[in-house]
Amino acid sequence: MNAHEGPRGPLWQKAISFAARAHRHQLRKDQGTPYVAHPCRVMATVALVFGCAEEVVLAAAALHDTIEDTTTDYDDLHKHFGPEVASLVAALTKNMARPEAAREAEYDAALSRADWRARLIKLADVYDNLCDLETSPAEHRSVKARKAADKARRALTLAEGDESHAPTRLALAEVRALLAALGL
Repeated sequence: MNAHEGPRGPLWQKAISFAARAHRHQLRKDQGTPYVAHPCRVMATVALVFGCAEEVVLAAAALHDTIEDTTTDYDDLHKHFGPEVASLVAALTKNMARPEAAREAEYDAALSRADWRARLIKLADVYDNLCDLETSPAEHRSVKARKAADKARRALTLAEGDESHAPTRLALAEVRALLAALGL
């Protein structure tokens, strides 16, 4: 057993179960897909597309929307997953009480100061949202695509200083390639 395994298995597995419970009543914007599919895909992207198998990163990827979109708070994550996971998720959490322009600027500023692994998860988040565009209704797809592309470009800019980390180099290339393939 490694340092992040317990009686219930690896940390990432525990994180998926926690995220599934936290997001249990939520659906994606297509109103058919359980929301938990998104954090699971983000975690899979970190591991399978970006090549990062670090347990803390995988757990934080699975939990990345729990503080922002559920009743979960930092203390809950700290208690169940430790300070590293909780801090990564907190760095990926927007203050939804703020007006959108201020919220986005504050989020980008905080993410730029965070651990590079938070920006890696953000790249996986935008990658998944770009991949998910096809589930949008046709009449909303162009607006959603433009917004998703803008968020992806912001995430790329924030992560460009992290190229000394191999998973980030791969992530940057994959997100850029996806934007190009989508014509965005």
